[in-house]
Amino acid sequence: MELVLNTYGVSLNRDNEGFVISSKEGRQRIPVNGIRSIQISRGAQITSDAVMLAVENEIEIIFMDRSGNPIGRVWSPRYGSISTIRKGQVNFTFSKDAVTWIKKVIMTKIENCQALILTLEAKDFRSKNIVERAVSKLEDYKAKISKLDGEIVNDISATIRGWEGQASKIYFKTLNEFIPERFRFESRSQKPAADPANAMLNYGYGILYSRIEGSLIKAGIDPYIGMLHRDDYNRPVLVYDVIELYRVWIDYVVFSILAQDIVTDEFFSYKDDGSCWLEQLGRRVLIQSVNDYLEDTITVKGMTRTRATHLSLYAQDLAQLFKKYEK
Repeated sequence: MELVLNTYGVSLNRDNEGFVISSKEGRQRIPVNGIRSIQISRGAQITSDAVMLAVENEIEIIFMDRSGNPIGRVWSPRYGSISTIRKGQVNFTFSKDAVTWIKKVIMTKIENCQALILTLEAKDFRSKNIVERAVSKLEDYKAKISKLDGEIVNDISATIRGWEGQASKIYFKTLNEFIPERFRFESRSQKPAADPANAMLNYGYGILYSRIEGSLIKAGIDPYIGMLHRDDYNRPVLVYDVIELYRVWIDYVVFSILAQDIVTDEFFSYKDDGSCWLEQLGRRVLIQSVNDYLEDTITVKGMTRTRATHLSLYAQDLAQLFKKYEK
């Protein structure tokens, strides 16, 4: 369970071996058992006693900005990495095998995009044609990426970024055709979003980004050593690589919410610069929907686990892969 504190004025304290949430509505005691993380947004508070209780129980504390992105994290010292993983991670980053790995990541992302597009309800010739053309174009980019070759990722990074970007444009343009007209958008917009759909996507990606970063840290991986994203100073760039495998989860949740008749004007606010922001009600619905989706069970490689567990297992497998390159 994720404990989310995103209401202005709410505070989290310790009560013996449990947490207490205090707000203007009253107090609520939450047992430690079952809590995996505590997410805190601006305007909420946490006491040092609550922080220490979380650390003692290996519950990570994540401080989030208003876009849902993690800006700080407190975790247990038991998560500490071992030198063999980090040394191997660096060696792997500059190996030819990293080229194969990042190609597989981007190709899997494109396959996920194709799969989601194929679930769209194409009821007439025009919509069926839109779906078929999009899937075909994405297949072309996947084929191009499969043929790329280089000794290190940097040899193909510019090309792969360009093709991945074009594939993403096709993907979102197609999804845009199948959502209610009032939520359609011109293009993907980030930092900040220009419309409700992008505001929800950005916040959802922030939630997923935080989950992936936490899984990598717990597995002993350094999230600051990336493969494709290696030019951003002082950013956990490996998270940007790994998240490509799972973005479709957020896409599915967001577009499912937009397709339902539950989204109201209260979900969002607009600023003078034209930016669109997710407000408390919208955040509440999205966070709950994402968390529920991550707790659904799916079968991957013969193992039936929750999506959240599969994510953690992937990070553990990645750590074992890096260890092989320690020498």
